[in-house]
Amino acid sequence: MKILSLNVWGGMRHASLLDYLKQVDADVYCLQEVPRAVAARSEWLTYRDGAVELQQRANLYREIANALPGHDGFFAPTARGELLDGEYPCHQEFGLATFIRQEIAVIGQALDFVHGAFSPHGFGEHPRARNAHAFRLYDYSADRALCLVQFHGLRETGGKSDTPARDAQAASLIALIDRLHRQDEALILCGDFNLLPESRTFQSLADLGLTDLITTNGFTDTRTSLYTKPGRYADYMLVNARAPVADFTVVETPEVSDHRALLLTLG
Repeated sequence: MKILSLNVWGGMRHASLLDYLKQVDADVYCLQEVPRAVAARSEWLTYRDGAVELQQRANLYREIANALPGHDGFFAPTARGELLDGEYPCHQEFGLATFIRQEIAVIGQALDFVHGAFSPHGFGEHPRARNAHAFRLYDYSADRALCLVQFHGLRETGGKSDTPARDAQAASLIALIDRLHRQDEALILCGDFNLLPESRTFQSLADLGLTDLITTNGFTDTRTSLYTKPGRYADYMLVNARAPVADFTVVETPEVSDHRALLLTLG
């Protein structure tokens, strides 16, 4: 089974992103920062937050779903806010998307917020709400069940250091995992954690039996050249001892986001 985790940056490089997602042919795609605006007329919307103005892909979720017709898609928004479709207001949701090959059975799910709550009338103040989505899957080809969890960690304006909010987020994440994971099954946790490797969160996850594949394999950079700020850690993939890791890499090229993709193959 091949599992890919990637913060897709709202589809800023959507054409190369879609090409890459098709080419990599993963069994499961765990994607963060995915927008969906079902009523949009244009391909791009304008997002404004104070002095910040960005072009946002209008319905990246639908575009990815169309690019992966052999996968079932699951969309889990954290908020719904107003952008501009030309001169007209347009509502867009923003959150996690998971695409699972149809030959793999989904035998359980747990979805919840690990920070804040769903915001239906605007994206909200920072730090904004965050959710996590857990799946129990049955891999027929390997004749085994496993638990796969993805989340997007909260962003704080003060950086990626430990805070009480991040400690509470870790506790909520572990509680969600405990609701679904069976102790005799493989457990994989991935996503854009927005954390430094020395964060207290990783000790809490280690107590759960999880090992970080980024630092233990010597990777020091999960950002592409499109990200110009210091601090190159953001994305992580963790596994427990029951996950048969055949290969793991941080994908340097192609650059389809300001984050690098994480690619895990289970034996």
